[in-house]
Amino acid sequence: MRQTYATRQATGTWKALINQIVDVQGRTIADIGVGGGIYAKALIDMGAAQITCVDSSEVMLEDAQSKLKAQRNVSYVKAEAIQTGLDAQQFDIVLQRALIHHISREELGACFTEAFRILRPGGMLIIQDRTPEDCLLAGSQTNIRGYFFARYPKLAKQEVARRYDNATVMGELHQTGFRVVQKRQLWETRQIHMNFAALEQDLNARAGRSILHELTDEELRDLNDYIHRQLDGDHQAIVEQDRWTIWSAMR
Repeated sequence: MRQTYATRQATGTWKALINQIVDVQGRTIADIGVGGGIYAKALIDMGAAQITCVDSSEVMLEDAQSKLKAQRNVSYVKAEAIQTGLDAQQFDIVLQRALIHHISREELGACFTEAFRILRPGGMLIIQDRTPEDCLLAGSQTNIRGYFFARYPKLAKQEVARRYDNATVMGELHQTGFRVVQKRQLWETRQIHMNFAALEQDLNARAGRSILHELTDEELRDLNDYIHRQLDGDHQAIVEQDRWTIWSAMR
């Protein structure tokens, strides 16, 4: 799955929402769970002064470094989100995008405590992930993921089990000591498929869709047929989106 996000870019809607939350211009930022560096690159483009990319995977850090090799003022740290080893109170912003569903319930508070520790007073933590509510939205021409769970409820059960609801995230943030905690929702374009055949190819590759690895090849073919029946036309472009919840919390 190393190349899963290699060609993706952060959308304009994502950048606009982040700018509503906090002014990125000239800020020092830690991207915790940086992955392939897509959102670190976006923050640089938005005017961030310095980015520290943190990930527990050496492979992901190598991919981020490759993507950001033309950028100055970027550093890389191999570390866990609950113990980054970074100096205290050195960042204006900490980003945790698509991270917390990888964090166990026992360590969620520690993850937020570490972010609190490395933020300067008045600094902002931004968390982006899907809640169970986000995951279980009905399938549609744009919300293709919803059809996965309608056809295979076993996938829904597994997906929801690894996601945190809003009350849990908000409660942990307040308990950690963050103030002015807010929740927003964002429909973010995942990919534009020129027709159903392009979507089917993407689904068959299971690209960026770890949940589909739970299906056999036969089940995946059945899922494709099911989605095909739900959509209007073979040749119509499909603008695929995912709904995310974004929390912002001030130190």
